[in-house]
Amino acid sequence: MFLKVLKIIAIALTALLFLTALYLWTPDKSKEELEKIYGSPKTAYISALGVNIHYQDTGPSKNPIPLLFLHGFGSSLQTWDSWSEALSSEYRVISLDLPGFGLTGEDPSGIYTDQRSVEVLEAFLKELQIPKVVLVGNSMGGKFAWQFAARYPDQVAKLVLISPDGYASPGMEYGKKTEVPAIAELYRYFFSKTFLAMNLEPAYANPKTLNDALVNRYYDLMLAPGVRGAILTRMQQTVLQDPIPSLATIKVSTLLLWGEKDAFIPIANSNDYLKVMPNAKRVSLPNIGHLPQEEQPTIGLAALKEFL
Repeated sequence: MFLKVLKIIAIALTALLFLTALYLWTPDKSKEELEKIYGSPKTAYISALGVNIHYQDTGPSKNPIPLLFLHGFGSSLQTWDSWSEALSSEYRVISLDLPGFGLTGEDPSGIYTDQRSVEVLEAFLKELQIPKVVLVGNSMGGKFAWQFAARYPDQVAKLVLISPDGYASPGMEYGKKTEVPAIAELYRYFFSKTFLAMNLEPAYANPKTLNDALVNRYYDLMLAPGVRGAILTRMQQTVLQDPIPSLATIKVSTLLLWGEKDAFIPIANSNDYLKVMPNAKRVSLPNIGHLPQEEQPTIGLAALKEFL
């Protein structure tokens, strides 16, 4: 009798776990559905090293040196919408979904190293027949921007780094892969909008910036086909290298834009860049966090315009 009761309880628990998993399961959204919301007549696709890059190209096409915007980890080209719109009357402005993010989606090669991302960027510019750009990057995109400038110096006219990534944070070591907990694999199948909002909130000095529309955009594009798997793979393949040797080679005029209340990459980190980059200057943004282009677009944009 006791064994029968245990068996019934086990069956009931299994059924409950199955129903809970079914309830929480978060499938990808279809690309067609997402394109209706986040695509526009201004966006297009182009293949670069086998990656079908989703990008936006606005402003005067004859402008000899366009601005190229690179978003941060987990973001998309839409993070630059305010700046793109404001600058497009004067500049050619290009933004893209980096490999593994947004409507670009996964890289068929399965390689998400920094080197691969920078090589795809260079191939992307070749496909568009653009020999030189003003490169603007935020966070992870900032890391790719300075890595690109170090590797292809003749292709960068000016460099703008907005709270760039690149230096190891406490507890991390150069030359070692990031340890990704095994439980993170569940992220491929279960993804809560509430959980996403909790992780996004510290990116803003004013939490009220994170409205429903912003959360929905981040959430929807995280559910683009293959994106969650690509993000996990990128995390697993990331190996931080000491940035100083590369940064020291960058001679191009560089603007460091940094929110004074950045909780993700503190403004104190800017001193590390200023020490080794001979032609860098910093503009501090008071009462702004990690994403000035979203939180206070006009303040960061003014600093960018002055630099340009």
